[in-house]
Amino acid sequence: MLNNAIEHEDLGDVVGEAEDGLGAEASIILKKCDIVLIDLLMPKQDGIETITRLQEMGYEGKFIMISQVEHKEMVAEAYSKGVEYFIHKPINRIEVISVIKKVMEHIRLERSLEGIRHTLSLFDTLPKEPPEVRTAPFLRSVLADFGILGETGSQDLIQLIEYLLKRYKNERVREFPALKDIFTDYVTYSNVEDVQREVKAMEQRIRRTVARALQNLASLGLEDYGNPKFEMYASKYFDFADVRQKMREIEQNEEVSRVRLNVKKFIFTLYIETKEHT
Repeated sequence: MLNNAIEHEDLGDVVGEAEDGLGAEASIILKKCDIVLIDLLMPKQDGIETITRLQEMGYEGKFIMISQVEHKEMVAEAYSKGVEYFIHKPINRIEVISVIKKVMEHIRLERSLEGIRHTLSLFDTLPKEPPEVRTAPFLRSVLADFGILGETGSQDLIQLIEYLLKRYKNERVREFPALKDIFTDYVTYSNVEDVQREVKAMEQRIRRTVARALQNLASLGLEDYGNPKFEMYASKYFDFADVRQKMREIEQNEEVSRVRLNVKKFIFTLYIETKEHT
């Protein structure tokens, strides 16, 4: 009946049968069976002893136990040994089919999870990308949104943020020190000989670039106050009062700006945003 049910319902292939537990061990291990349907009471070696022996031999398949015994302690012991289901005799065809399908689903789920674990383990063994490889795309995306990616100071900003990410790698930064100190630390780290001259040049390049970012952002706001980029960046990267002032200056064609540019806020925000996206 078991044989017919398995084959008729296309549940799998019956790869062997045995008269007792001792006669089954070698065949089960050799044929790498997924599921073993085993009787509790068998000559020479009972079902629980057979399960224990198979597990000691390295068998990792599933067991479905069949017996007319209904002693609770014996059934409990069978479950404790790893039996998936316990079917009582006389067996019912529908119950057998249902139980085997449930065990098959259990096996598929385990294999799927194992596949996921294996894939994740492969990711763990891959060489880690250096920070600049991971951060550069995000940084360039933001600078492109501001329309300043082609500015000379943009490369300074990218390199500076990458340096800050390394410097504060294991720290939670609430506020940066003075900009001049940050620039000096970075230039010294970069082994530039004339530190003072390079700090001043870098500061000017970055200030011009941030000023251009504000100019472009204010122009976006004038064209469309609901522009997604304007809404996203205006109050995050700049003091909004400065953005409004810049918008008025553009409207009135003022040549001299009265905006006191907050470069430190721009750099700090860019650092925080990049860290969150790394």
